[in-house]
Amino acid sequence: MSTSEAAKQNETATSLQTPTDSVHKECDESESMGRISGGIVGSSWWWRTRSLNAPSPFQQFGPCGRIMKNSAMVMQIQDPASQRLTWYKPPLTVLVIKKVSDASVLAPFVQLVTWLLQEKNMVVWVESAVLEDSQLNEVAQFRDIRDKLVTFKDGRDDLTDRIDFIVCLGGDGTLLYASLLFQQSVPPVMAFHLGSLGFLTPFRFDSFQEQLTSVLEGHAALTLRSRLRCVTHRKSDKRHQSKHVDADPDDHLNAAHKSILVLNEVVIDRGPSPYLSNIDLFLDGKYITSVQGDGLIVSTPTGSTAYAVAAGASMIHPSVPAIMVTPICPHSLSFRPIVVPAGVELKISVSPESRNTSWVSFDGRNRQELFHGDSLRVTTSIYPMPSICAQDQISDWFASLADGLHWNVRKRQKCLDELSDLTASGSEDTFDEFENLKLYDV
Repeated sequence: MSTSEAAKQNETATSLQTPTDSVHKECDESESMGRISGGIVGSSWWWRTRSLNAPSPFQQFGPCGRIMKNSAMVMQIQDPASQRLTWYKPPLTVLVIKKVSDASVLAPFVQLVTWLLQEKNMVVWVESAVLEDSQLNEVAQFRDIRDKLVTFKDGRDDLTDRIDFIVCLGGDGTLLYASLLFQQSVPPVMAFHLGSLGFLTPFRFDSFQEQLTSVLEGHAALTLRSRLRCVTHRKSDKRHQSKHVDADPDDHLNAAHKSILVLNEVVIDRGPSPYLSNIDLFLDGKYITSVQGDGLIVSTPTGSTAYAVAAGASMIHPSVPAIMVTPICPHSLSFRPIVVPAGVELKISVSPESRNTSWVSFDGRNRQELFHGDSLRVTTSIYPMPSICAQDQISDWFASLADGLHWNVRKRQKCLDELSDLTASGSEDTFDEFENLKLYDV
């Protein structure tokens, strides 16, 4: 090997193993802008971050090949294991969301709110409907603190930049409701399991004082749960207004072309019609297929363990950047669920030859009808939901799979006792019998 070739190889190895100053500067800027502090430990941080999630934009392939630089190369993917919560200043306002119509949540709710007001001197926000709960107003301790709570009305008051921290008491529905309230940046969410399934609520309420104190001091890991941005495009607004729409009173999608962010999934189905759904699916403007069946589920990795897994899809860790497309009872045995990269745009529309219209719902809410010529565009939102971990991303997720879905929970197979097994089979005579058989065969 010549001296020039050896120098060239050393230069290539150095460029691959050592981050450039621009990389450090870029990472420092992104770290100072967000609320997530990356765990930068030594020189292994750069390699770990890039190799776990995506190819490095500064990668080189062989002596000559490189990724062509373009204006779209601005996305940075951080190592999920390094995502931790940090506070620029002590949080002052907290939003407490409790499960509705559940008497078992009343006592923990009063206990938590009283502790936040008296011990932590925080401004506590609750929904105005909470104060109208007759069972809650019968609690003497709640009547003493009732006037100290700040209230809001869903669909009327904007909570953007007003809340520092969210605490959910209940089941997974409380987390979905928090996602609906914040259609842009979401404050960190700490969810306590007081509901039925509790797949998204890793904390137990028994020691809430210690756990909340630790989080408020900035000692917490985060899971950034991606959300889907859904925009409905109407061919005719007048026709849409003249038709009956089964929507909630506080519909967040009354206006055409208004987006909504969902945490679990958006579902397109045939509604009350006896005919099959006939839905056209496009990916980044390219026609992919026509879905014939009961409907289609477009879900986040968080939503992969909800309706999608019940329809036969796989389960995806929340940190995986992806969008899952799952058919509902398709009239084709070969139509299997697929996973597409996060960031692509899905366009879903009613096929022109479809016998009926379709219905769409967003995280189980805001159900409305899609007519011929209407379309729904879905892509990954730039505003994820920061969910606080009880332990870490991996431990919390697999604990939820085991506890909530009983994933791979079964009785252990008994191990074999080799000595007793050989004794029971008469192993001492086996060799002699085998030799005798050989003699007879000859």
